[in-house]
Amino acid sequence: MHIQVLYLCKSASHCKEHVILNTECYGLCFLSPFHPSLFPTMGDFENESIVSNSSGAPSSALCHRDTTVTHLVFPALYTLIFLLGLILNSLALGAFCHIPSTSTFIVYLKNILVSDLIMTLMIPLKILTDSGLGPWQLKAFVCRFSAVVFYDTMYISIVLLGLIAFDRFLKIVRPFGKFWVQNLTSAKILTGLVWLFFFVLSLPNMIFSNKKATPQSVKKCALLKNYFGLKWHEAVNYVCQFIFWTVLILMLLFYIIIAKKVYESYMKTQKKENKSERRIKGKVFIIFTVFFVCFAPFHFSRVPYTLSQTTTRIDCHLQNQLFVAKESTLWLAATNVCMDPLIYVCLCKPFVEKVLCRRVKTFQKTVHTNPKTELDTQMSPTES
Repeated sequence: MHIQVLYLCKSASHCKEHVILNTECYGLCFLSPFHPSLFPTMGDFENESIVSNSSGAPSSALCHRDTTVTHLVFPALYTLIFLLGLILNSLALGAFCHIPSTSTFIVYLKNILVSDLIMTLMIPLKILTDSGLGPWQLKAFVCRFSAVVFYDTMYISIVLLGLIAFDRFLKIVRPFGKFWVQNLTSAKILTGLVWLFFFVLSLPNMIFSNKKATPQSVKKCALLKNYFGLKWHEAVNYVCQFIFWTVLILMLLFYIIIAKKVYESYMKTQKKENKSERRIKGKVFIIFTVFFVCFAPFHFSRVPYTLSQTTTRIDCHLQNQLFVAKESTLWLAATNVCMDPLIYVCLCKPFVEKVLCRRVKTFQKTVHTNPKTELDTQMSPTES
């Protein structure tokens, strides 16, 4: 997506193919810094771009992009995420199916699991389109539906991690208090509203990507959107940026206070029986760690990448580096489907008990069906 070139135009037909415009315009064909074409959906890649010179006029030089990384390296990395995420989340699903929703924390974890499973199932479509193995019709489906779902579940996970952080914050700061948000019914209503909000937010992105798909138009997902679809997608980008930064700032505040409480608890007593409690409190930092490692780099990289797409002075080599950085951080954001199980293991005791219980039962079943295994595991007389 290299939209930094500004062209004089009288109508949409006069705009060059790198500029998306659907209404008549006079003067410069200009895209705002948060235009949807500046924020690619999955597999939305270009091999070359036109760059403008220092005076702002379009240059005839083409900035060629090496597609080896996007066509070979990233599909391999996403394949790794898909396989690992599918295994971990399938095991988590088996465990959570036997855990009743008796607390707000478990309600949030179950919703994150559903979100992660949906995102995991969208990854194979990205792999096929990015590697060029899938037909162009599949790319059209990715642009219209699966890419929207992919980003939808990403931001659902971001909000749910924020709710979990808030829930842990209340448990530590006000362990004996009872706010309405700590009510089980309230947690279910909140998660339902989160899913509904992002469904309503993303549905127009699917509906208004209704232009005819061709082998050329699917190269850039924004070309499939009508005028209203482009405007809506631009607004969605603003909303998603606001959501991420709001959750990040709130989580920082929560964990600054939590860290202070943990430190005070450590300073007040050094008794052995309190070490376990301090260790449990310390584990809550895994939530912020997962959130920051997975999602912060992607949103940080979007700022310089967007600037590189709108500035009139940009070095081609730097432009390609920013593109790779943006794609790398998007992959890192997708690793969230593999990182969330760390939260289940570290903070959800019923989850750990169910996983261990299933392993013990599997072992006992193996022993029952294979008596030799039982004999092999028995203690010998000399070991007593």
